[in-house]
Amino acid sequence: MKKLKNMPESGFLRIFFLFISWCFIIAAFCMPDRAQMLTGFGKILTGTCKISTNYFELGGYAATFLNMGLVGLFCTLLCCLPGAKPNNVTTLGVLLTIGFGSWGINPLNMIPTILGVCLYCLVKKEKLGAMSNAMMYSTGIAPLISELLLRYPAAEYIGFNWLGLVLALFVGLIIGFFLPAGLAHAPNIHKGYDHYSAAVPIGFTAFFLRVVLYNVLLGWKIGDIGANLSTLGAMATASWARTNIFCIVVFAFCILLAFLMGCKPKDYWNLMKDPGHGVSFTTKYGNAPFLMNVGVFGLMILAYFNLAAAIDGTNIWTGMTFGIVFCMLATCNSGSHPRNVWPIMAGYMITSFLFGWLFKLLGGESYGLTIGSQSILIGLCYANGLSPISGKYGFGYGILAGGLHYLLVSAVPDLHGGFCLYNGGLTAALICLLLVPQLEKFCKTKEERKLAKVTK
Repeated sequence: MKKLKNMPESGFLRIFFLFISWCFIIAAFCMPDRAQMLTGFGKILTGTCKISTNYFELGGYAATFLNMGLVGLFCTLLCCLPGAKPNNVTTLGVLLTIGFGSWGINPLNMIPTILGVCLYCLVKKEKLGAMSNAMMYSTGIAPLISELLLRYPAAEYIGFNWLGLVLALFVGLIIGFFLPAGLAHAPNIHKGYDHYSAAVPIGFTAFFLRVVLYNVLLGWKIGDIGANLSTLGAMATASWARTNIFCIVVFAFCILLAFLMGCKPKDYWNLMKDPGHGVSFTTKYGNAPFLMNVGVFGLMILAYFNLAAAIDGTNIWTGMTFGIVFCMLATCNSGSHPRNVWPIMAGYMITSFLFGWLFKLLGGESYGLTIGSQSILIGLCYANGLSPISGKYGFGYGILAGGLHYLLVSAVPDLHGGFCLYNGGLTAALICLLLVPQLEKFCKTKEERKLAKVTK
């Protein structure tokens, strides 16, 4: 255990990624529908992948777990390329991509954009490993690749064809080639207050391509291609036991391992006092406290989702909600922890209850954006990216940021037609554009308020 505790950050993170990936693969062979695993996996590879897709329904449990594990191994392989140095940004990319393995990403639709980043490396003479993070983030537009490969220019399934293959490869190469520049510039837009930084270039790229490929060339309207989260219908729900038991076992094991590695309560408390703005937990606090945060933060996310289900009186578990547990956990090394995320969660709940009440007051009958609805649960995942606001300015501002994100997130898919998996991350960036300038102009940070008290 001392070797793990004292292992260099990059080596430890590679082992962590392997561990998470193999957990999914092992779970796949434990699922009751494992006999249909390969058949279901084929359906996932050839199915639509826009953001309302439920892989549990499309391919089954075993196939979905297998897909998530294979996606994780693919990402881990990218982390082992020459020049790769896994860090907190890599952690976010790997866990985010694994999470999307249950509702948007598969090994097939990852390839074109990754090849685009490889082309960038060839032209700019960069080491492939140095761009491994960009390769993972490029897959945020994977649903568009699947549509171009298997459906375009129709809405229904066409299958593999030369036009689709050439178009998907061409678009993927273009996206991947220009993405690194966008990723480098994105933090300037939100000043580090949105952990899901890649959502900015990916989201606007998806918006541009949706307009050109569908609206301009085909004359389609938004409703013809969009996957509006506010209008998601009833989806086939998943087994509470299978989703929860898997998460509890994995997160509990992380906590146990962190203790065995020597993590003490005070070590983790020091991590939770961090505002979470521009930080790497493995670099600043070490491997053991980071692993403790994976376990504790993961269980907190799980508890929130189950609480939302209890309040709503529904089973909220689908392939999408299962995946967003890990999409939300992705920021566990970049600044998010229970102490600065709970205000975001509170903001979502308070705003949901408030506007649900106003909706009924104005004569509405059935409010579609309840705290347990798919659109709001998915939205919360990326509102979590705003945790640096609550960490730096205080919990009240975190509640405000969460509430604003709630109001906007279900409308943003109209921009990109469901082709951007980083929908809520793009929403968080827009919230930063609205809120951060006002905070910097009119509000003091927690540290500034403490200093003001001392100097009085």
